[in-house]
Amino acid sequence: MVELAIMVIVGIALIYNGYLIWKKEKISIIHPYHYTKVRDEDKAAYTALVGKGVLLMGVGAILTGGINYMFRTTYGWAAFGIFFVIGIIFIWLGQKRYNAGFF
Repeated sequence: MVELAIMVIVGIALIYNGYLIWKKEKISIIHPYHYTKVRDEDKAAYTALVGKGVLLMGVGAILTGGINYMFRTTYGWAAFGIFFVIGIIFIWLGQKRYNAGFF
């Protein structure tokens, strides 16, 4: 039960931050050196990719807690790994395309 609660709280926090970055274009949530080279005209596309990546990580966290709680297994961590990797790929694509790398 504790694992479920922790994973849901982490998931909600990540989903909320992903939403703010993606839909509200709150680029300031991201550390400044990650968007120093992003042009103003690319800001919407950049925040969309990064926000979706963070949001996917949140979905993975909630699924992990739910699967592990309902089925009493650790298979949920496979879902977490899949969603986490996909989220990192989204963030990496945004960084590479609009910021010319991670730094």
